[in-house]
Amino acid sequence: MTIRFVLASTSPRRSELLRTLGIPFETISPLFKEVPTDHSASDEALYFAEAKARSVAKLYPKALILGSDTLIELEAEKIGKPENDDMAKEILKKLSGKTHRLYTAVVLLNTNDDSIRRHVEEVLITFREISLQEIEAYVATGEPIGKAGAYAIQGGGKKFAIDIKGDLQAVVGLPLRVIQQWLKEFMGHDTNEKR
Repeated sequence: MTIRFVLASTSPRRSELLRTLGIPFETISPLFKEVPTDHSASDEALYFAEAKARSVAKLYPKALILGSDTLIELEAEKIGKPENDDMAKEILKKLSGKTHRLYTAVVLLNTNDDSIRRHVEEVLITFREISLQEIEAYVATGEPIGKAGAYAIQGGGKKFAIDIKGDLQAVVGLPLRVIQQWLKEFMGHDTNEKR
């Protein structure tokens, strides 16, 4: 039996990563608005990921739905996605010269029997000191808007990172190894991940 595989995200980065597994999937915009909670960054990322998957579950009664979310934590402060240039600049000033934790949560919901898999990938990222001129120039590109921590590691943000401890794919958007294992369990066959 073929089961539909759905990515509850409109992120181009997540779609690109998922495509490397060689399994056909559909994408849908989650019907969920992120509102900050009192949870830790890792718990909040997991809550958002699950809420995104469940928000579209009724539309896909026999499917695997993948939800994901990424949050940054710096010195016990949660940092999400900037909505404007000023927010992006403030976030990058905070991250400059420091090590932060990035949490990418993924949830795979099987709407056939309501079973679910949950995982949070933690990555430590150290930024070098970033000058105000560099911050201004980077924010002017528009890339930081809507990105957790106001940067894209696969884009202009990579020039700020001097050390990454953990799964780089999770920083980009999805911890593929975990998802690949889940799909093997659910679908009963190997995925074809390109290295």
